Amino acid sequence: MTEKHIVLEDIDPVLFYGVGNTHLQMIRALYPKLRIVARDNVIRVLGDEEQMAAFEESVEKMRQHVLKFNSLGEEDILDLVKGKRTKDEVPDGVVCYNMSGRPIKARSENQQRLIQAYYDNDMVFAVGPAGTGKTYLSIALAVKALKEKTAKKIILSRPAVEAGEKLGFLPGDMKDKIDPYLQPLYDALEDMLPPVKLQDMMEKHIIQIAPLAFMRGRTLSDAVVILDEAQNTTPAQIRMFLTRMGWNTKMIITGDMTQIDLPHSQKSGLIEALHILNGIEGIGVVNLNQKDIVRHKLVTRIVNAYEAFDKERHDE
Repeated sequence: MTEKHIVLEDIDPVLFYGVGNTHLQMIRALYPKLRIVARDNVIRVLGDEEQMAAFEESVEKMRQHVLKFNSLGEEDILDLVKGKRTKDEVPDGVVCYNMSGRPIKARSENQQRLIQAYYDNDMVFAVGPAGTGKTYLSIALAVKALKEKTAKKIILSRPAVEAGEKLGFLPGDMKDKIDPYLQPLYDALEDMLPPVKLQDMMEKHIIQIAPLAFMRGRTLSDAVVILDEAQNTTPAQIRMFLTRMGWNTKMIITGDMTQIDLPHSQKSGLIEALHILNGIEGIGVVNLNQKDIVRHKLVTRIVNAYEAFDKERHDE
């Protein structure tokens, strides 16, 4: 009799075991010569040595499947255990899968340009109106890099525009004050990573979310670094951020020129950076527009209406 402990690394055990342990019960039925006990992310196996080796191989195949697709069905288990699948790869064009098992991929030509620019350059500026998927797609690329181990960490940042007087009136400590500014980043991550795994990664600082001011003095290496809402940075802030870049690092800077919340006397750092860095090798710029909006159809109409209003006011 042989006993082994198998640790399910990097995945949510609930997805692996199934609702009410249905997947686990099915796996037990497929390996009747083994006694299988699961607790948290550790599987304890006792029994026949030969079947144990086959079981270990099947568990690793299932773990890899969950890691790639964020899902595991009964048909998947049968195919993987019986060796019917010789290939289990993410289809072309799919960045990764969300927690519902839905593929995350480009839904417009410019979104595809953003993905390609990420692979072709070390720094990418993605500029466009609300709802064009700039932030969501950028975080998906970062999550993919983390899963494929081409990056060791993800660093997400946003300028807290009202970091002065108004922020001071909010209740709580500094984390409580800045979290509302960073919530859109949390939302995207929660859609792509299991809650327990996300919490663990944040506690281990594999995923870091911080306001822009916290970037000063750091060198960011072996990471995918995303600066969101960059139109609300000052020239000094964005210059500080861009020069944090270290070895084996990808940077994505997103912004919407129609939603600058800085005082009228303050120039947007994003506008200045795009002008200064225009044409520099290794920096890609992708402009998204109303055709790329993937939210509710009303968002496109709202963006169009406001652009028409801004143009009319400018002409006047």
